[in-house]
Amino acid sequence: MSIKKKYSKNKKNCKVTFTVPKEIGDQFKTISLVGDFNLWDPKENIFLKTEKDGVYSASIILVSNNHYQFRYLGDGAHWFNEPDADKEVETYFPGARNSVVVV
Repeated sequence: MSIKKKYSKNKKNCKVTFTVPKEIGDQFKTISLVGDFNLWDPKENIFLKTEKDGVYSASIILVSNNHYQFRYLGDGAHWFNEPDADKEVETYFPGARNSVVVV
């Protein structure tokens, strides 16, 4: 799994690409990216799509100088985190943690 960041020339925005390997992605019919950037609403889906090399990925533009909490959602029911996130934070739910990307 990975996160790649590409900043705009003026550094105000950053294109962030979230990638899930084939071995994990193939376990689900759909994988969504859910977080602060879509108000944690799985209905505002940012679906990861299968790339030519078999990995699953999605890219979004985020405003720089911010922290964004997020998680992946497989088949609308299975939450999982990004091990390569910039950090993790505890949530309001006991024992649950969110991944964080810093741009």
